[in-house]
Amino acid sequence: MPTLSTSAACPCGGASYASCCGPYIAGDALPPTAETLMRSRYTAFTLRDEPYLLATWHASTRPTDALFAEEEKVHWLGLEVKSALRLRQRKAVSADQAEEIHRDSVEFVARYKVNGRAHRLHEVSRFVREADKSGDGALRWFYLDGSFPE
Repeated sequence: MPTLSTSAACPCGGASYASCCGPYIAGDALPPTAETLMRSRYTAFTLRDEPYLLATWHASTRPTDALFAEEEKVHWLGLEVKSALRLRQRKAVSADQAEEIHRDSVEFVARYKVNGRAHRLHEVSRFVREADKSGDGALRWFYLDGSFPE
């Protein structure tokens, strides 16, 4: 599994890995928003960090097969967040109501190369915020599933 120095730029586009996705992937902090979780999951994909990806995948949709094939050589090129639903909703409801929103979606485009050929993944990911049944019961965001716009 590749590693990053703490001063390296974060693959998700953040300033440094240590101040962006690093604390979430290391388990030192919980992503506070669905967008932050999505960014940390993108970074985990670039690092081939299967344990983090599985831990942040909702139990109802979590795959049982390995996420990465040994022979698969993917070079991740960048991430562009198109929209985060909850940010728009927050403008339309009071602060008290916003705290009750436990579902979110994030639209993004991830660019990558496989065997030198460029690809792009355009996804609208759905997330749910609930207590982690395997941990301390703290509310956390989980990736639920995604759809792929044309």
